[in-house]
Amino acid sequence: MPAASIIIPHLNGRHHLPTCLTSLQKQTVSDFEIILVDNGSDDGSQAYVRQQFPEARLLELGQNRGFTGACNAGYAAAQGDFIILLNNDTEAAPAWLENVLAAFERHPRAGVIASKMLLFDQRDTFHTAGDFYRLDGIPGNRGVWQKDVGQFDREEPVFGACGGSAAYRRDMIEEIGFLDDDFFFSCEDVDLSWRAHLAGWEVWYAPTAVVYHKLKATGGSVIGSYYDGRNFLYLIWKNIPASLLRRHWRAILRAQLRISGDALRAWRGEAARARLRGQLAGLLGVGKMWRKRRRLQANRRVDDETLTAALTPVDDTGSEG
Repeated sequence: MPAASIIIPHLNGRHHLPTCLTSLQKQTVSDFEIILVDNGSDDGSQAYVRQQFPEARLLELGQNRGFTGACNAGYAAAQGDFIILLNNDTEAAPAWLENVLAAFERHPRAGVIASKMLLFDQRDTFHTAGDFYRLDGIPGNRGVWQKDVGQFDREEPVFGACGGSAAYRRDMIEEIGFLDDDFFFSCEDVDLSWRAHLAGWEVWYAPTAVVYHKLKATGGSVIGSYYDGRNFLYLIWKNIPASLLRRHWRAILRAQLRISGDALRAWRGEAARARLRGQLAGLLGVGKMWRKRRRLQANRRVDDETLTAALTPVDDTGSEG
């Protein structure tokens, strides 16, 4: 059995594959499998992979099941002890996987390892140094757009790992489950990080595990705006414990109203309207998420103090405190 299974969800991104898959051929460790899950591409990706990268296992779904559907299909076929999600528009540094696996070895209770993700075309600039989740219900990427001047060179606990390069311990997944298909696209990684924390698993950032990402090369701003608007609310309904909701509901409400206000001011933009539609869908989805919440919160293993320590405070203006 391979130590790691690298799952790459894919849809009509053949032009990204040479860089991504060649970088995996150059890894300093070889005990891994590649599973490329195709969501019904019509750009010749399937034949290209079979011809040029026969070492990759190709799963052809024949339809677009979204990011979550593709990754869950990949997980069902995976054999590794560590399950790693990797975007097709990335390039992994040669020692990336070796350093991910070493981080798991150093931290036996780590269920999630976050990579250091830099912009593909600005390799001194961050996409993310692990993800944060604010007490007002807003997730985000640590360090996004910042120049890399050593500020995130320390291995440290973080809230979550960006799904563009996220590594998970199989033992944790078997306990808490993998990606929630109801999220489809966007925030599914945040939801999984929430479940990891609630179950008492650790999440670590490994700065020596470097991936370069063509940020926003796949997915559209309109699509992303809709699912962000919806799934930010899904995260709140499903994951934030009642005790923290009671304590921080005003900040959560203010944050959502700010999002709505910004979208209304930009009403002529298609992405802004999509964000508002997403918020409406998120409100209508409260019942579905609340049913999942009951099961999740019933199995919670950590107290409020431990959870709060993993979250990012905000000040009265909605900025990080």
